[in-house]
Amino acid sequence: MLSVHSDPYFMKQALSEAEKAYEEGEVPVGAIIVCDNRIIARTHNQTEMLTDVTAHAEILALTAASSHLGSKYLPDCTLYVTLEPCVMCAGALAWSQIGRIVYAATDEKRGFMLFGGKDLLHPKTKLEMGIMEEECGALVTAFFRARRGY
Repeated sequence: MLSVHSDPYFMKQALSEAEKAYEEGEVPVGAIIVCDNRIIARTHNQTEMLTDVTAHAEILALTAASSHLGSKYLPDCTLYVTLEPCVMCAGALAWSQIGRIVYAATDEKRGFMLFGGKDLLHPKTKLEMGIMEEECGALVTAFFRARRGY
């Protein structure tokens, strides 16, 4: 059983969001933002639904968390996301000054670590990766295999 308030527990919540995206025909990425051990934002990719290339799970989560807290800065928050953020999302995360980012699977084609890595984030942001990597990566792989017909 997962302990509430643990990284695996919160990543499981993000994976639940990614599964919703999968069911909606979106690239299956889910994100949650936690502050004081409470989930304050819960989102998934909505680029198809909103016809908006910027409607990534991380961007939507930042908007929801900022609205919830009444602040554009999130230094006391942690983002849990099922796939490594892209450069666009890393830039937004830097501007938010988010305290910590935990991502599951690596994005070998578009992940921010390929294009500047941790230097793209706010200097005080802590970064962790690989929590539930296999489960989250498998969902993305299944999505693209189904899309490509193999």
